[in-house]
Amino acid sequence: MPAYVIVDIDILDPKGYEEYKKLTPGSLALYKGKFIVRGGATETLEGDWDPGRIVVLEFPTTADAKLWWASAEYAPAKLIRHNTATTRMIVVEGLLNAT
Repeated sequence: MPAYVIVDIDILDPKGYEEYKKLTPGSLALYKGKFIVRGGATETLEGDWDPGRIVVLEFPTTADAKLWWASAEYAPAKLIRHNTATTRMIVVEGLLNAT
């Protein structure tokens, strides 16, 4: 079953965050992750949510997503993210053959 990592990011250091953006794509390959959304324009339709930068990643399974998040390949980028932004991140299971 596919899994999605959904991230709401408030960037505190835009220049430093650019390095994170360069490192992250390479860390996804081993875990079969891919970007679905990467910082596109957002518009709140309901509620008082005022998101920062939204990113959605897709993985084959929740286990793959968690392995990527805890991986040595992602660790350098994660450290940069922690130093340049505040983040809210979840993983959610998707639907198999949703119609």
